[in-house]
Amino acid sequence: MNELLNSLKGRLIVSCQAYPGEPMLDPRTMAQVAQAAVAGGAAAIRAKGLDDLRAIRAEVEVPVIGLVKVGKSDVYITPTLHDAFQVAETGVDIVAIDGTRRERPDERTLAETVLGIKERFPEILVMADCGSLGDAEAAIEAGVDILGTTLAGYSGEREKTEGPDWEVVDQLVRLDRLPVFVEGRVHTPEQAAEAMRRGAWAVVVGTAITHPTSITGWFAKAVDEAN
Repeated sequence: MNELLNSLKGRLIVSCQAYPGEPMLDPRTMAQVAQAAVAGGAAAIRAKGLDDLRAIRAEVEVPVIGLVKVGKSDVYITPTLHDAFQVAETGVDIVAIDGTRRERPDERTLAETVLGIKERFPEILVMADCGSLGDAEAAIEAGVDILGTTLAGYSGEREKTEGPDWEVVDQLVRLDRLPVFVEGRVHTPEQAAEAMRRGAWAVVVGTAITHPTSITGWFAKAVDEAN
């Protein structure tokens, strides 16, 4: 097994992302958030945007999972081979790409995209953000290194669950082919622990740790409903 993957087994990965119009949408701010997450025990950082990735890479020594979110297509997580090249060039250790079976904007297949990444950046791992068991099976055949549950409930194939899609988690773990990173709506420490108990290689938490607007909204709603 790859040394990098071994270092992430049984560990927490923190996703540090801000979006257009938000006060924290700033590379330096995201780098500071990433540093804080590492200080708290994050074994790796997942982040989006080329400027953010460069800033984070310069400030943390842990592995970085990089992606971009672009375009108006349903396939928007590092959707093209060109996007993947740009992400890889920021110095990340893992490139996360859309791992669904949907048509990609550049009309390449997932397998062609993975092959292109590995030919140009053989040292970089590829994480497939999947939405279902079928996606994961296709991603394995395409040659990816990591399966993520990131898009379960977002690809149109499955309904969005309140928390993690445990059925998809169990299905991917049972394949017993590649490390499974549980990601998507992991909002509590107990859910993160449950992911480990179900056989996840690692768990990725974003909003519940690094998105103050959402966290504040949860508390504000609870207080309002209690009045």
